[in-house]
Amino acid sequence: MLTEREKMAAGDWYSCLDAELESLRNTAAQACDAHNALPAIERRGLSAPLRGLFADHGQDCMIEGQFHCAYGCNTRLGNFVYLNAGCVILDSAQVTIGDHTLIGPKTQILCADHHRDPQQRRKGLERALPVTIGSDVWIGAAALILPGVTIGDGAIVGAGSVVTRDVAPGAVVTGNPARPR
Repeated sequence: MLTEREKMAAGDWYSCLDAELESLRNTAAQACDAHNALPAIERRGLSAPLRGLFADHGQDCMIEGQFHCAYGCNTRLGNFVYLNAGCVILDSAQVTIGDHTLIGPKTQILCADHHRDPQQRRKGLERALPVTIGSDVWIGAAALILPGVTIGDGAIVGAGSVVTRDVAPGAVVTGNPARPR
């Protein structure tokens, strides 16, 4: 019998109302609160609270204040990753962000896919789909990256875009839903 955390990691339907998952979310909330309370200069090079939370991170990453993540332990950052103010990563699945990627303010990266049946949603059933963002990607302000999406190396996502499908390497996408320009 799999735990809810194991089901989540496998991409199966799981209950997010589980005590172990709640504990992990509380740990992430505390780390985010500590990060957000730091003076800006202390967040350079990735703050200590987030260094201890993320699954992996490269060198010289920077995450501005008012950052939020659901778990943190499912997030991997490459080298020289920059997340501007107010970014959200709901990392119920693996979130991988490649080297030299720039993410604009208030961007949201979302892995949770809630059940379509309202009775199942009441039980907290959801599944987690990974998000992969390549190297040298630029994501404009307030973009939404939806569950299961891969954004290829060198791609550009326009501000305010809603990315519902994979983005090819080097492509420029804009709009809702995001489409190649």
